[in-house]
Amino acid sequence: MADGKARFKTYNHPAGGWGAAAATTKILLEQSVVTKGSRALLSMNQPGGFKCPSCAFPDAECKKTLDFCENGAKALAFEATKFRVTREFFEQHTVSELMEQSDHWLEMQGRLTEPMRYDAASDRYVPCSWDDAFALISEHLRALESPHHAEFYTSGRTPNEAAFLYSIFVREFGTNNFPDCSNMCHEPTSRGLPPSIGIGKGTVILEDFDHAEAIFVIGQNTGTNSPRMMSNLVEARKRGAPIVAVNPMPERALVRFADPQDVIQMATFGSTKIASEFVHIKIGGDLALVKGMMKVIFEREASGEQIIDWDFIREHTVGLEPIRADAIAQTWRELEQASGVAEEQIRRCAEIYIRSNATMICYGMGITQHQEGSRLVQQLVNLLLLKGNFGRPGAGIAPIRGHSNVQGDRTVGIDEQPSQAYLDRIRDVFGFEPPRAHGHHTVETVAAAVAGTAKVFIGLGGNFVRAVPDTERSYAAMRQLALTVAITTKLNRGHLVHGRDALMLPVIARSEMISTGAGEQFVTIEDSMSNVTASRGVLTPASPHLLPEVEIVCRMALATLPGSKVDWKSYIDDYELIRDKIAEVYPEIYSDFSERIKNPRGFHLDIPPRRRVWPTPNGKANFQPLPGLEVNVPVADPAMLRLATVRSHDQFNTTIYSNNDRYRGVYNDRMIVFMNADDRAERGLASGASVAMETISNDGVQRRVDGLTVLDYPMPRGSIAGYYPELNPLLPLDYYDKISGTPAAKSIPVRVIAA
Repeated sequence: MADGKARFKTYNHPAGGWGAAAATTKILLEQSVVTKGSRALLSMNQPGGFKCPSCAFPDAECKKTLDFCENGAKALAFEATKFRVTREFFEQHTVSELMEQSDHWLEMQGRLTEPMRYDAASDRYVPCSWDDAFALISEHLRALESPHHAEFYTSGRTPNEAAFLYSIFVREFGTNNFPDCSNMCHEPTSRGLPPSIGIGKGTVILEDFDHAEAIFVIGQNTGTNSPRMMSNLVEARKRGAPIVAVNPMPERALVRFADPQDVIQMATFGSTKIASEFVHIKIGGDLALVKGMMKVIFEREASGEQIIDWDFIREHTVGLEPIRADAIAQTWRELEQASGVAEEQIRRCAEIYIRSNATMICYGMGITQHQEGSRLVQQLVNLLLLKGNFGRPGAGIAPIRGHSNVQGDRTVGIDEQPSQAYLDRIRDVFGFEPPRAHGHHTVETVAAAVAGTAKVFIGLGGNFVRAVPDTERSYAAMRQLALTVAITTKLNRGHLVHGRDALMLPVIARSEMISTGAGEQFVTIEDSMSNVTASRGVLTPASPHLLPEVEIVCRMALATLPGSKVDWKSYIDDYELIRDKIAEVYPEIYSDFSERIKNPRGFHLDIPPRRRVWPTPNGKANFQPLPGLEVNVPVADPAMLRLATVRSHDQFNTTIYSNNDRYRGVYNDRMIVFMNADDRAERGLASGASVAMETISNDGVQRRVDGLTVLDYPMPRGSIAGYYPELNPLLPLDYYDKISGTPAAKSIPVRVIAA
């Protein structure tokens, strides 16, 4: 649903720069928080302040007086907004009426101010007390035939303390059903990396950008999804490090970027060319690119060159020979066809890698959201292992995760597949026997709701129903639930697609102060490079009726588990007690947590591969095979195009800040298909034509989205793109990576037809 008249205009300016500065000012004005928001921005990502509620990229190690980006400023502005969603608002709007509004309109209404319960008779949310809300949750949970009939979702904005207690509450309740936002994005990192290097996290830290001799950015739109990383890329480029950008869509920031905090660059309207090599790859072609680069390396080794770090290979790795044989076996014709990239350019990329003595590979969901996403991540590791690119400055693998603290939540226990050793520690520390069976990830949660075996859904943040695949089926399934609970800051679609009973519980935001009976409290956040820092809100909460996430979790536990062995009451007031328990459960990485977090810059969790220690069963880094060149099941239909769902620049996850996408030249519209002009003409479509898109599947379910406008865009032949979540109805629930459960949203087989 668009606001205003749609228009399209090519954006020829560098990313960042005055455009970003103007957008930041505009959003502060729109939310009427220029003074308050500006003060808060000075505290964001600074020692003694709060962590950005948007992306998970690390802080700038005190190098900047200001350490925020355009999208971080938007996230803060919408959080600090003057607008409020009160009981009067719900008196004026039924849920059915609100469902007709756009995601952007819902977001613009502002902050929720008090607990609300759905009233079916009036089709409205009505006020309820906190005590009544917790009593309703307890009533539903205790009435279940099995604890496995409840699903407990976590958003990446949840801090470590609340996530840890949530994991303890749910396990004492009796299940490991922990669908998590990471299931939909970087779960292939968490599941794919451990067999290769022994840990499901990246191995680089921020300082490695200063030492890297080559940086590959694969399947990640840095300028929109992790804009603070652009400063590191700018500095690397200025000192001459080559940057290889691999993407089906030319992204403006990876072409040219102007740092809004560079006074000289801003004053002179200057900019920095970022990518020294842009690889215009087909959707799903990354595997062929990597194998082509390895083929070059192995062939040149065979001719007598010394490229591979054989000392590292012999001492630290296992399994090279099958990888070598597979890469050599690929023909250049096959590699070119699968990747969409010419042999000459693949050889150039290989040469950049060969010449570098310290290479970083940064990647995003363009790698993870395929049917073989977990194994595709492993192929990036294979490439890095060839030259020993672990355990040295400037080298390693860098998954650029999205949501702030999504990695931290996993570290402190939000995991549907917990290890037995971890469960033993829970038993020993808290005195109850946790469930041992694996629980549900996101896709399994929706499937359980479809099947009717899920009865209760509790969401600790997020917008679950808007993020998951197969929108129509997912909506219908969620409406079958007995109870849905949304622990949230703002109104979103997930509150309108609800169970027979439903609660909205408003929470204190990241930027707001937490005061308890023991005084002011802080929480902790783990960034995407395993640095843990304190986060202290500076703003007054949006309403006196909000509660911190920690208190909400504790009071759910107190209401539901009257005989609990856990001292829930003490944790409500004193967060240091929570951190002490985290240290007991995770002594290897969180020892002396309460003392170490006093460091204004926080501390790094131990990442053994940085020390060339591999916590794998065999104690080695393992080359992992992925035969062939396909990362998705082939589709025979000659009309098939591969659809990647993407975010706009004015968007973070499911949060829509506006209906614009400045860098791609789209204004006041989100119902867009970005398409290669030759693919469009081949189908008899005019530029700007109205079209429909249908999924190609064999499950008998028709999935179709109408009302889309075709835009000519420099996409490779056979690849198209459109916005998430509007195109989620096209993504089948069972179209996912079987290792991680992550939906293959970057490779949906579709056909585009005239409307």
